[in-house]
Amino acid sequence: MDIEKVRSRFIKHFDGKTGNIYMSPGRINLIGEHTDYNGGFVFPGAVDKGIMAEVRPNGTNTIMLYSIDLKDRVEFKVDDPQGPRASWARYIYGIVQEMKSLGVDVKGFNAAFYGDVPLGAGMSSSAALESCFAFALNDLFGNNKVSKWDMVLAGQATEHKYVGVMCGIMDQFASVFGQEGKLMRLDCRSREFEYFPFNPQGYKLVLINSKVKHELAGSPYNDRRNSCENVVKHIAAKHPEAKFETLRDCTWEQLEEVRAEVGEEDYKRAHFVLGEKDRVLAVCDALERGDYETVGQKMYETHEGLSKEYEVSCEELDFLNDLARENGVTGSRIMGGGFGGCTINLVKDELYDKFIADAKTKFAAKYGHAPEVYPVVISEGSHKVNGID
Repeated sequence: MDIEKVRSRFIKHFDGKTGNIYMSPGRINLIGEHTDYNGGFVFPGAVDKGIMAEVRPNGTNTIMLYSIDLKDRVEFKVDDPQGPRASWARYIYGIVQEMKSLGVDVKGFNAAFYGDVPLGAGMSSSAALESCFAFALNDLFGNNKVSKWDMVLAGQATEHKYVGVMCGIMDQFASVFGQEGKLMRLDCRSREFEYFPFNPQGYKLVLINSKVKHELAGSPYNDRRNSCENVVKHIAAKHPEAKFETLRDCTWEQLEEVRAEVGEEDYKRAHFVLGEKDRVLAVCDALERGDYETVGQKMYETHEGLSKEYEVSCEELDFLNDLARENGVTGSRIMGGGFGGCTINLVKDELYDKFIADAKTKFAAKYGHAPEVYPVVISEGSHKVNGID
């Protein structure tokens, strides 16, 4: 990211003085889709794109914000009970309130920020914004006393209370805890996590953004969640001796026992989730062996399950996945909730240029616009940027 872009705007739009610069990344998720609300595992990593902000206390009770991307300026008091109306500023307002509730004596400050996380690509620009300001306020006003986990939960609480998005914890977790060259296996139930080296010599990781988003009637995510919960309810009724909270607690045999009762649709949804639980653990083992061919195979299996069993794909994403197979790409799948957005692709170096050219040309010929391509580098989580005057 461009430090000078932030610094020049900060100097121009405020009092000419400089502050501290902070950066928080967006994220990818290698595997583990729709597993978070089923008590399962996810496998995210921080990326080299995110939010960068320059922040300086201003000695008043007023917070002055400048969004470089939107060319928009917002001011509000630290103790304002309502907060700003601008949607982007509400993320920062929420973080201010949540950090205050954690005992950080937040005062007025000036801040300018910009992002290079592609919007709508499923890389969590909002979590990066929350994490960046949580980290900055903890450093400037909190003597870094707030733990990383509490900053993650402050970001989640901001989404819930001030933005109205009932998200899980994966996005904020990846932004705060990310490490260069490492992915993280997060247990969404216990919050335990482990770092796994991700240094695929001879391979590149790349996102291809379809730039489509299909709006579906009803509540497709809620419908799928209800399907999973219905299966758990039926399994629990057959096994009163055991405790079943989510599909995480269920076995393949137990799923087969209730297949006729729950109906084919709910069965397929649950079948995907149990398979995804196994695939995440298989990918962990493969990464420890440096076996990227198995990682890729599991990515294709996840895409197949998301497309045919969980039914959250769309024609454009299936087309990109088929193109990956045709080009000998090691692994490819939908990344994110589905119905549009990106595929994430693990590609051998020698096949990369041809695959990207083929994807751009054939996708544009079929759908009338070229997809966007984002090479991924697994990078450091939230941090203060050093090496500046």
